[in-house]
Amino acid sequence: MPAEPAPRAKVLWLARLEYRFHAWRERRARARGQRATVAGYPGYGGEDWVRVLGRVLIVPPVRTRSGGEYAGVRGWRSFAAVPVGFAQVTVIVDGVSHEVVADRGGVIDTVLPATLQPGWQPVTMSVEGSEPFETRVFIVGSDVRFGVVSDVDDTVMVTALPRPLVAAWNSFVLNEHARQPVPGMAVLLERLVRDHPGAPVVYLSTGAWNVAPTLQRFLRRHLFPPGALLLTDWGPTHDRWFRSGRAHKEENLRRLAREFPHVKWMLIGDDGQHDDDLYTSFTSEFPDHVTAVAIRRLSPTEAVLAGGRTAVNDHSAAGVPWVTGDDGAGLLDRLSEIGVVDRDADGVGGGA
Repeated sequence: MPAEPAPRAKVLWLARLEYRFHAWRERRARARGQRATVAGYPGYGGEDWVRVLGRVLIVPPVRTRSGGEYAGVRGWRSFAAVPVGFAQVTVIVDGVSHEVVADRGGVIDTVLPATLQPGWQPVTMSVEGSEPFETRVFIVGSDVRFGVVSDVDDTVMVTALPRPLVAAWNSFVLNEHARQPVPGMAVLLERLVRDHPGAPVVYLSTGAWNVAPTLQRFLRRHLFPPGALLLTDWGPTHDRWFRSGRAHKEENLRRLAREFPHVKWMLIGDDGQHDDDLYTSFTSEFPDHVTAVAIRRLSPTEAVLAGGRTAVNDHSAAGVPWVTGDDGAGLLDRLSEIGVVDRDADGVGGGA
């Protein structure tokens, strides 16, 4: 018989080693008197349930400058926090307390029963008697028929992520205030939300949960509409050296289709990774769940940094409209031509 179990056992060993390393870091942090805290991230839900997202961490002290958001934060600080695996977290939704357990990487991703009104609603979390952390979930009304799913890297934020060295520079070294938005994308997303009141926005990315706070500050700073964050946890799993970013996106798209069968999604991505192929597969599997697909074309410089472009398939015969453009303004023009948005007289600016 072929000796296939060996690679699997090796990865299992690597996953156990990663957990032991984080457990060692946790013991050292607690010995210095540091305590676990929980960070909540924007989630979503229906009128009788919520998907709550967060992470349990021991966060090293960070110096702040005068008021407001952290000034001059380098990317590596996002990865300096120690994840606390299997921590018990108290989640309060609409006055009802729930006890949930984080996963091996400290990530909380759970569905809880709740009866909430459509729109943004508060959720609080606490761990080990810490101060409650308040986050929000967006409740999608039963009458909503439109939603937005947007990629992040090179779709709303210029990152050139696929190339490893550039990705490392962007993730670990670059000052977060140096990150640049894709021109016009904030206005495009804001227009989609404004034209469809009550529409959910989901930022679906292969980025790590470590960068969630930085991403939230980036979106606020550049006036993107608020939305749920669906990120992933880097590192080995039971059968892989690293988690598959594409599988993460595929699973969450299918999940959204199951959870909101009455919603048709506007899918936004770029041609620097696998968004075109991913969205092609999704629209083939769930054609009644997609309003249109918008693919942003990378500039020549961005394409070089990203290691090239992914060939965009021929969608001329597709039942779902597909548009491409160089930035948010170009995509808005194409979407207005096919009637997905109503472009009024104020137009769209060239920046986000």
